[in-house]
Amino acid sequence: MDQQKQPFNPLLALLAAIAALFFVFPLIGLVTGAPWGRMTDVITSKTSLDALELSLIASLSSTAIALAFGFPLAWLLARGQFRGKALVRGLVTLPMVLPPVVGGIALLLAYGRRGIIGEPLDKATGFSLPFTLAGVIVAESFVAMPFFVLTVESGLRSMNRRLEDAARSLGASRSMVFRRVTLPLIWPSLAAGTVLTWARALGEFGATITFAGNLPGKTQTMPLAIYISQSSGKTDEAIALSLVLVVVSLLVMIFRRRLAGAD
Repeated sequence: MDQQKQPFNPLLALLAAIAALFFVFPLIGLVTGAPWGRMTDVITSKTSLDALELSLIASLSSTAIALAFGFPLAWLLARGQFRGKALVRGLVTLPMVLPPVVGGIALLLAYGRRGIIGEPLDKATGFSLPFTLAGVIVAESFVAMPFFVLTVESGLRSMNRRLEDAARSLGASRSMVFRRVTLPLIWPSLAAGTVLTWARALGEFGATITFAGNLPGKTQTMPLAIYISQSSGKTDEAIALSLVLVVVSLLVMIFRRRLAGAD
């Protein structure tokens, strides 16, 4: 049945237009202030390319970690029955609402050289996470994985589980049911969660700079390069790099909505 057409409400339309323009004007400011004549030179500079390469490596690695560890966690939260489930979900989602800098400090206290995990690790192996590429990946995973877990958990909760029961009643094994029934049903949520996680990791700033530092060519991602450019008076470079991230983020969000089947 088609959705009933809503009558035109001028006040609602005006308020909606104001809200939309609130988000549009900053983007217009970026576009009009961009150094279009120098855009190619800025984007292809060594600093920019190093930051972009590091951002891609770290964000894709964080996404892979979310797939490997976030999916079992989402499955447990959606299907498992155990005491403290609400607490576990709250702890998992906490990085989504924490100020990123607070997340970075928490990571330092846990995985830094004097952290509860980092100190024994450093003494046993000599390996330290802060101020390394691995530290960047850990910081991005900490803030991005909750988006994957919640999206996939929602997909698992909303799917029709009677189809799984029907497949098992016909003799299908659990692995076959998972491959042939469960995965196709939750694929939009799985794909959307993956894309959203990657986008969040790509744009991570606060936890990264606090936990991994801002070392050019080593831990300096695109958001950190933008921050340094702006702080050092290289406004044109900051705007150009910002536009790159805006375009990437916009494409990611459009793709995510298409995966979710939204208009």
